[in-house]
Amino acid sequence: MNTIRTRAKDHMPVVLLTLLSIVQALALELLWAYISEQAYLYEATWTALLGWTQVLATMLGVLLIWLIYASIVMRFRWVPVTADSIFPFLIGIVEFTLIAVLGLEQVGIWFLTMAFIFAVMTWVSHLTYRRARQDAENAEFFRMVGPASIRDYVPTMVNVSVLVALGVFFTVTGYRDGFVLIALLALISVMLYQIYLTDRYWRLSTKPE
Repeated sequence: MNTIRTRAKDHMPVVLLTLLSIVQALALELLWAYISEQAYLYEATWTALLGWTQVLATMLGVLLIWLIYASIVMRFRWVPVTADSIFPFLIGIVEFTLIAVLGLEQVGIWFLTMAFIFAVMTWVSHLTYRRARQDAENAEFFRMVGPASIRDYVPTMVNVSVLVALGVFFTVTGYRDGFVLIALLALISVMLYQIYLTDRYWRLSTKPE
């Protein structure tokens, strides 16, 4: 095998995880700063409940991005392209935007940003899986999992569409207390399910022969 290709495949996991770790650390620092500076979060009010639920959803979003990226990088090897080094920065910009618009006054923009995160992560994962499938070193896993079809992306399309609809609704009409809480709890449930799926595929990939 070409020496440069082999070297690139060997070092890319470390490079990607290092870049993503820096981005995630900055995102968590911004989130902590928001929590520390918002006095309303520490009052026994309905608004505080909504605020903490939104913070939890944001935290799960950051965690899910890390789990998806880390599990892909540790499970598969592929010949990297320039875009692989750019994606963590793109994801970081979206994460920082998500944290910057935290708060019920901008909850519509927050839902729109979350929709964009779902779309971007699906796109990045799809491109990475395509390159990993082309590498013979990953054949053992991909013999068990067929190529993705449009039908496989229907749940993501539905999730993104619903998040966009909620974002537009809340932006145009102003937030509705009870409806916002229901929407946030539903989103948290979806992300917890995504974490479960990530763990499931991890176990499938690493189970002993």
